[in-house]
Amino acid sequence: MMRLLRKAALFAVASVVTAGLAFGQMGTFTGKVVGEDGKGMPGVEIKIERKDIKGNWKTKSGKKGDWTYAGMPVPGQFVITCELNGQVIDQLSGVRSQMGDPVELKEFCDVGKQKKRQAAQMKAMETGQVTQELAKEMTAEQKAAYEKQLKARSAEMQKNKALNDAYNAGMTAFQAKDFPTAIENFKKAGELDPKQSAVWIQLAQSYDNMAKTKTGAEKEAALVSAGENYTKALEMLPADAGLHNNYGLVLAQQKKFAEAQAELEKAAALDPPGGGKYMFNLGAVLTNIGQIDPAVNAFKKAVELDPKYAPAWWQYCSALSGKLTMTADGKPVPPEGMKEACEKYLEVDPPDPTSKAPRAC
Repeated sequence: MMRLLRKAALFAVASVVTAGLAFGQMGTFTGKVVGEDGKGMPGVEIKIERKDIKGNWKTKSGKKGDWTYAGMPVPGQFVITCELNGQVIDQLSGVRSQMGDPVELKEFCDVGKQKKRQAAQMKAMETGQVTQELAKEMTAEQKAAYEKQLKARSAEMQKNKALNDAYNAGMTAFQAKDFPTAIENFKKAGELDPKQSAVWIQLAQSYDNMAKTKTGAEKEAALVSAGENYTKALEMLPADAGLHNNYGLVLAQQKKFAEAQAELEKAAALDPPGGGKYMFNLGAVLTNIGQIDPAVNAFKKAVELDPKYAPAWWQYCSALSGKLTMTADGKPVPPEGMKEACEKYLEVDPPDPTSKAPRAC
């Protein structure tokens, strides 16, 4: 019995020692950084990150580009990165440490081969086909997955090119005041990517400008289309005061005065410093289409929002002058507020005593 106990004790000790030896085994990683000229590159940083449990190490390549890092835990799974001036040159994932011989990372951090690989990848993305250089490095499954990815990427690139081409053609036509052509191209861009607010803004402006060259039903149709596209842009940019301003002016041209004022008041609420100008714009549009009473209200609102905005005082005075009446003996009778508006204009923008130019008001 005593002999059996001794054997059991010896076996237990042996087991502990064996386990300790296995735990103490360490692995080594080694490699070489090669430049575009095929020569070793010194001073390149090698970062080693353990993924199965937390751990980070780093070293640098020597004078001939060689590097070695010993003492890595076994077993372990690592990501090894090669960086030059903070930029990643190459990276390997799923690298496993081993006992015995070092794990040699062949072709890792070869700058020349990396650039060739990148060029092959770019060509593959442009053509949608895997090049022979890339195919050599892939399994059949990897190649199939990459080809699928390439087709999707190629389609996206073609879509983006078509989108940019249509948008740029629209802008060129818009600047040349060829609004029908601008509209055609912006519509095409909108079909390619309906989430681009700039497309709907430009389409709205194209219709708005085209309306100025039309009359009757054609003018009305262009204004309706301008409003529809401003609405699309506002769905994406609801807090854009400029868009509310422009949409409001289109509504005013359609004689939708209450809606126009609501939009311009939204613009003023979103951008209080510009409030006077937004209401001034409304008054100007209303004046141009002969809507004097709504124009008077707009200019009044403009000076209330910005009492120092001289053009609004002048236009308020001018709009009120359209309501002048005459007495029986031919004397003009200004409407209420006209005299005060004209005087306020002169106060805010006093005449230059040295100027000989005629002065309004």
